[in-house]
Amino acid sequence: MEVYFDNAATTKIIPEVREIMLQTMDEDYGNPSSMHKKGVEAENYLRNARNTIARQLKCESKEIVFTSGGTEANNLALMGLALANKRAGNHIITTEIEHASVYNPILYLQEMGFRVTFLKVDARGKVDMEHLKESLCEDTVLVSTMAVNNEIGAVEPIEEIAAVIKGYNEEHHQKILYHVDAVQAFGKCILYPKRIGIDAMSMSGHKIHGPKGSGALFVDSKAKIKPVLYGGGQEKGLRSGTENTAAIAGMGKAVEVIYGRLEENTARMQKVKDALIEEATKIEGVTDNSGEASHIASLSFRGVRSEVLLHALEDKGIYVSAGSACSSNHPAISGVLTAIGLEKELLESTLRFSFSEYNTVEEAYYTVKTLQEILPLLRKYTRK
Repeated sequence: MEVYFDNAATTKIIPEVREIMLQTMDEDYGNPSSMHKKGVEAENYLRNARNTIARQLKCESKEIVFTSGGTEANNLALMGLALANKRAGNHIITTEIEHASVYNPILYLQEMGFRVTFLKVDARGKVDMEHLKESLCEDTVLVSTMAVNNEIGAVEPIEEIAAVIKGYNEEHHQKILYHVDAVQAFGKCILYPKRIGIDAMSMSGHKIHGPKGSGALFVDSKAKIKPVLYGGGQEKGLRSGTENTAAIAGMGKAVEVIYGRLEENTARMQKVKDALIEEATKIEGVTDNSGEASHIASLSFRGVRSEVLLHALEDKGIYVSAGSACSSNHPAISGVLTAIGLEKELLESTLRFSFSEYNTVEEAYYTVKTLQEILPLLRKYTRK
């Protein structure tokens, strides 16, 4: 039996996405910027995908900028907003548990002279709202938080955060911008950024059964932002370079299909997650660190290194991760697990299990049965 529980890293493409991508590569392969018929055909795919995403977010289609993925969307949002609004101030607020594609651009901005405040989180990964309120000041230009944490599934109070920022702006006559990394939330829940009070929001296609290399950034039409790539002026000048028509069309189709069955998918993933946690935590030395997101579970296994357990499960056909896949080639202590105060002994003994609509409760039971078999052996080996 093969069990793929690493959907927060990437998901498999659904048939509808594969079909439209092949169409763009085999027949409608023109450059979207070309003025002839082939170019117009390609441009139609971009327009349709843009409109699909805009309808889902209840925003204007011109507020959707296509990127190569969540990382580029985060970089464009953070550097583009910070640099465009530098005259208003040089203070940025983020959290201790951000993805590397947010954390590292912010460190770069810090090197460029911006002052950065990293908000604390509680034991479940939720932003400390009092710390946020204390950190806002006349020099603050940008706040950036994720919507759902990619390692433990903590769901951040983005509406509450947006309300605090809005209240501060109104009281102090400022325009502090709010960016949300929604890569792990998009396709898993309903998000209306303009209604919430979000100025920019990052999304990725390959987390929702679309292709790798596809992403988008919502940018409110009132927000001032600079490009980070310069060239032919595609994507309204914010993201130059010939658009990846196949990837964009695939992402648009994925949004259409996945949001069409969102409630059903979320309920199915929640059942798998609940079954896994309920049964796995009956095993001695297994503890749960999971947040509320339906598609992510974080479990710690006392006495066994996560890398060892990961490969032992792989040998049984079960695929999981030891944290963010984007950092898996550079093993290190998780900043997320450290920030939530996980005890030292468990920092290197934690695995992430992440689900999609293709997973089943039976797969969860098989995984637990496998854990029951291999954990005593691995712990015995570790003690020697």
